[in-house]
Amino acid sequence: MSNSGKSFGKFLLLWSGEFVSAIGSGLTSFGLGVYVFEQTGKASATALVMLLAFLPSLLLSAPAGVLADRYDRRLLMVLGDSLSAIGLVFILICMLRGEAQLWQICVGVTISSVFSSLLEPAYRATVTDLLTEEQYTKASGFVQVAGSAKYLISPLLAGFLLDVSDIKLLLLIDICTLFVTVISILAVRKGLDSKKYKQSKSFICEFKDGWGAVSENRGVFALVIIGSVLTFFLGFIQTLSTPMVLAFANSSVLGTTLTISASGMLVTSVLIGIFSIKKGYVKTLSVSLFFAGIFMTVFGLRENILLVCVSGFLFFAMLPFTNTSLDFLIRTNIENDLQGRAWGLIGVISQLGYIAAYALSGVLADYVFTPLLLDGGTLAHSVGKLIGTGSGRGAGFLILIAGILLCVTSVILYHIKSVRKLENGGDLCIAE
Repeated sequence: MSNSGKSFGKFLLLWSGEFVSAIGSGLTSFGLGVYVFEQTGKASATALVMLLAFLPSLLLSAPAGVLADRYDRRLLMVLGDSLSAIGLVFILICMLRGEAQLWQICVGVTISSVFSSLLEPAYRATVTDLLTEEQYTKASGFVQVAGSAKYLISPLLAGFLLDVSDIKLLLLIDICTLFVTVISILAVRKGLDSKKYKQSKSFICEFKDGWGAVSENRGVFALVIIGSVLTFFLGFIQTLSTPMVLAFANSSVLGTTLTISASGMLVTSVLIGIFSIKKGYVKTLSVSLFFAGIFMTVFGLRENILLVCVSGFLFFAMLPFTNTSLDFLIRTNIENDLQGRAWGLIGVISQLGYIAAYALSGVLADYVFTPLLLDGGTLAHSVGKLIGTGSGRGAGFLILIAGILLCVTSVILYHIKSVRKLENGGDLCIAE
């Protein structure tokens, strides 16, 4: 593939728009979570809204990947961003008429999620269009900074805005940020040739081509499965950290703890964006996963807020190294013409771990491990001697177990020959 049209400056322009959009969507996510819980008093209602905001984009990302290879990727991003605002506008109108009902919020977030599904595959494929191979890891660091904004900047900003106003302001800001994103996409699109696609295959055939790009390379497929395992463990710590911390601290301490933990990802994302990773991607991936497992184990070990904050920070600090290595090894071993549909499928498969974790973690904590670790429980005089007993220890023990299993996964990964071969195979796949 030629370097015509390649420009890190164009990437930064596109990234800036996505960074602003991530902050806006984070404001809405935080605000709706608070609003629904205050209106219903039920965690299940909040979980339902989160699920409907997540599942449509996940399920539709694979066909959206085919569209990203068939049509103009920048135009798809514009459509995805613009049309996703319809759901937000619907919720805002309902709130302006009075209190929005739960079903109305569910409809709004579902609509928004459906159209947002067009974004991710087209965005990832556009990154490949804009950059040279040497710039991939540096760009990955920037992309992860934008992704972390919704966990760092948005909650703090939303908390302040909710003190001086209400959720309607958050929705309005999010809608406005979409205009910034669309402008940045159009500016980048102006400098690139539109994709001229000749339809020679059916939609199903192209979907199969994307599946082939992922599954036929054993190393790539192994990494995609590893990505799913990683999101599974991430889902456990995301779901269970709140009940674990609230068992011995208040909500203010919880918020501070989660912010400090998430900032670990921001710090190392910035470092990778500045210095980048030059070589040893498989080793970097395995080592970062191993240490992430260790820090995750320590996170669930004791009811000590300092220990939780430090281990949480270090756990999330490992993730950018993992994500960057995964991104590079997969990106450089898939042909550019297949990137959109391949990333769509990769997104679906890798994030299935979240669904499994959300379904299992709460049930296991509430009905299995917490009873075992209450005072007088079956494990109180064995495991309880090490990690303590009480209402939050079941969640802590599950996080601890997940951390140990993550360490084991990293060791297995390093010894998979097909994965190690990917490091030397990139040039063959992208030199089109």
